[in-house]
Amino acid sequence: MTSRYPSEKTFMKTRVLALNPHHGGSHRAFLDGWMQHSRHEIHALTLPAYRWKWRMRHAAVTLSDRVAQQIRDGGTWDLLFCTDMLNLAEFLGLAPKTLRDIPSIAYFHENQLTYPVLNPDPRDLHFAFTNLTTALAATSVWFNSAYHRDEFLAALDVWLRRLPDDAPRHAVRTIRVKSEIHSPGIQPIPTASRAHGGPLRIVWVSRWEHDKAPETFFESLDHLAQRTSDFRVSVLGQRFDRVPEVFEQARRRLKQNIDHWGYLASREDYWQVLSGADVVVSTAKHEFFGIAVLEAVAAGCLPLVPRRLAYPEVLGDHPQFFHDGTATTLADRLLDLVRSKQTGTLWPDGFESTAWTKRYEWPVVAAGMDDAIDRLCRTQASPSHA
Repeated sequence: MTSRYPSEKTFMKTRVLALNPHHGGSHRAFLDGWMQHSRHEIHALTLPAYRWKWRMRHAAVTLSDRVAQQIRDGGTWDLLFCTDMLNLAEFLGLAPKTLRDIPSIAYFHENQLTYPVLNPDPRDLHFAFTNLTTALAATSVWFNSAYHRDEFLAALDVWLRRLPDDAPRHAVRTIRVKSEIHSPGIQPIPTASRAHGGPLRIVWVSRWEHDKAPETFFESLDHLAQRTSDFRVSVLGQRFDRVPEVFEQARRRLKQNIDHWGYLASREDYWQVLSGADVVVSTAKHEFFGIAVLEAVAAGCLPLVPRRLAYPEVLGDHPQFFHDGTATTLADRLLDLVRSKQTGTLWPDGFESTAWTKRYEWPVVAAGMDDAIDRLCRTQASPSHA
């Protein structure tokens, strides 16, 4: 019998059914980027990015109905791909049997066990259990960073010990063994040459939320403003209904130093601001990957981020990229960069950001994901898995 899966030397198109229950923001950018650059045939079924808790509750029912109809219409696939927002175990129980006979991949953009919650909002551990059953049901589990995988599994181990009885203690090892790391990709970003001299242009690209510690960022700018006026700031990033008050307070205090303030819906406008900035600053207390910072680096910005979370993994071991997370030290580092801007020594000698970030561009990342799919399909088609 001839296998429909590719051999080691022959790469065929694998028909991938990709389910994205929360198709917006970084989840949408990920799937769009992969589909654009993949050599495989990816068919996406998505739901709008709306009320994430509701999506996690109903998506398995809704999408299983839609998939069943597509199968009745002749749809067939070789592999199932979903995100952490889908209850994969429920979906497979509800969907036609043909989908239980093909390998599946669950991609974890985030998880509901360690994702920060804003007090007094309680953490709903039912959603964490959904993440657990999804990871157990999947043939392979992909995380966007090793940091994310390790944090999730460590928290899972602690949580399972607290369950009243019959805790699936094997789950941590089971998930770890079948996990892989596949970072999201970035689109090639146009860069602009930076002139020596002039004010240091600082950009913030994180979400306007408490887990990004904006108070530390703005406090550092207050310290910097007491020592020099030779800087400009652009505060970008996505904002939601509940915006921390520190943003409006900082806008009033720093109005003489502001180049741009607010979210930019146009990618072209966003890239233009990034390409004109000198340094991208993060003060995040939570970050599973940090794609917005990576995009800014690809546009030519020097990163200045805390030495924690996924940043050391993504940005590498370059001491000049990191600060200790305090406002005073960050202000000191920014003042040093103000002086370096005058002498044209912002970047280390021989270090080119655009060359360094090419490994994260979608053509490279998609090829790695496609190769992983080929390996998984070959393994599942082997006699030992028959």
